[in-house]
Amino acid sequence: MPKLTYYIGTTLDGYAAGPGGEIDFYPVSEDHLAHMVEAYPQVLPTHVRAELGVDTPNRRFDTIVMGRTTYAPAVEQGVTSPYSHLRQYVASTTMHHSPDPEVTIVSDAGATIRELKSEAGLDIYLAGGGRLAGSVRDEIDKLIVKVYPVLAGQGVPMFAGDFVPRRFELTEQHTFDSGVVVLSYTRTDQG
Repeated sequence: MPKLTYYIGTTLDGYAAGPGGEIDFYPVSEDHLAHMVEAYPQVLPTHVRAELGVDTPNRRFDTIVMGRTTYAPAVEQGVTSPYSHLRQYVASTTMHHSPDPEVTIVSDAGATIRELKSEAGLDIYLAGGGRLAGSVRDEIDKLIVKVYPVLAGQGVPMFAGDFVPRRFELTEQHTFDSGVVVLSYTRTDQG
């Protein structure tokens, strides 16, 4: 049964992006990039995979669920299918029609994720957006958190929503030359 993995970068103070969605202030070292390409090539957009010469079969994820705000920058650049190597779902209550036949728009992310989890396949990559992550918090089975050595002060939170504690166990960690730490967690409670 597929698991939902929230793969997210965050500042030390818990922001996934700046107030305007900025992520260009995150330091990335060669060893960190090499780790991403080796361990999680599916999280790289298709055009970035091509630029880096990444042509590996999907090993961890075969599906992505992202929020409209995460999807919008790609569309603004004319890329309507940014993860064509994955099945693509965009959760939105305001966007009703997809600009690309490879991208499915859904209004109820939780119901869609539960349906995807009941199918056979690889895990599901939850991309970006604290609001989306907060709305499907109970569906998240794994977290992969890239903690960047930066304080932002404000921005897009890693999670948004009500106070509902959930427990996770640290299963893996990697530290890179840039000071980035990648932490992997598995959920230990189900309620």
